[in-house]
Amino acid sequence: MSTDFGTAYQEDAAYKAALERAEMLQGYYTHLLVYVVVNTGMFLINLFTRGNDGGWWFYWPLLGWGIGLMIHTMVVFGGVFSEGWKQRKADEIYRRAERSSQHARGGDEG
Repeated sequence: MSTDFGTAYQEDAAYKAALERAEMLQGYYTHLLVYVVVNTGMFLINLFTRGNDGGWWFYWPLLGWGIGLMIHTMVVFGGVFSEGWKQRKADEIYRRAERSSQHARGGDEG
């Protein structure tokens, strides 16, 4: 084990980042599994209860939920709303608040 605190901190931060990524992947794969199981069940219900002249409806929830799953895919694998995005957005909000604060103070002086 290293006694260099700088290296130990970096290793710890890297582990935390890896753990966060693993949790994101776990959430995504759980979402995907539930999507497949539930939609398979709805297809089977529709198949066995529609009768000879009945219609298909299972694809509507499949489509709606599929849009949500697609967004989840973009977040996990496409970098949408990633940690870097969060940092950039926080910097932008902070700079905007600072400008507003400076403007308000400047207006009080005049």
